[in-house]
Amino acid sequence: MSRVVKIDFVSDVVCPWCALGATALEQAIENLAGEVVVELTFKPFELNPDMPAEGEHAVQHMMRKYGRTADQVASRNEMVVARGLEVGFHFDLEKRSHFYNTFDAHRLLFWANAEGLQIALKKALLKAYFSDGQNLADQETLVRLADEVGLDSNRAREVLTKGEFASEVRELERFYQQRGINSVPAMVLNDRQLVTGSQSVEHYEEVIRQMARESAAA
Repeated sequence: MSRVVKIDFVSDVVCPWCALGATALEQAIENLAGEVVVELTFKPFELNPDMPAEGEHAVQHMMRKYGRTADQVASRNEMVVARGLEVGFHFDLEKRSHFYNTFDAHRLLFWANAEGLQIALKKALLKAYFSDGQNLADQETLVRLADEVGLDSNRAREVLTKGEFASEVRELERFYQQRGINSVPAMVLNDRQLVTGSQSVEHYEEVIRQMARESAAA
């Protein structure tokens, strides 16, 4: 019988390391199929909760927020692209010109979880932003992406325009921040083991196996 491991993956949809981590984790879960059943849920974290709707130019944002030079930003981007190639995620950071406010995207992801399509929507959002350079603060873009993964577009638009699930997302954000998660990605296994940062497929496989063994022995 397959063992069950619950994973809460705390992340933002404009975080490149979250895209890398989520992609590696997906591969690890696939590799463990038949051995471990993983119940994966994405939890919200905003890198830039005060970001205006129009966003901020990506290079300028990185220089301002982290005190980096343009050359340092370019070097880091090259590293991200290379890491993406290793796990099969395509970054086009020329198209990804801006950072955007992600609160609406997190509200939509919260709703999509109840519809059983959160993982599909998360993958679509990451691709739309990092590979295609789309604006994830634009509600029509979010509605279209929701529709593409099989969610009801009318209901998605209603969620966004009516401000639904705002309090639930804020509550989750506070929950993880109060527990010391102030950078992402961060992965919580069975509500007790924390794995921080973007890790390799092999590392994710090992920590999931270890958690499954511990759960079986408890």
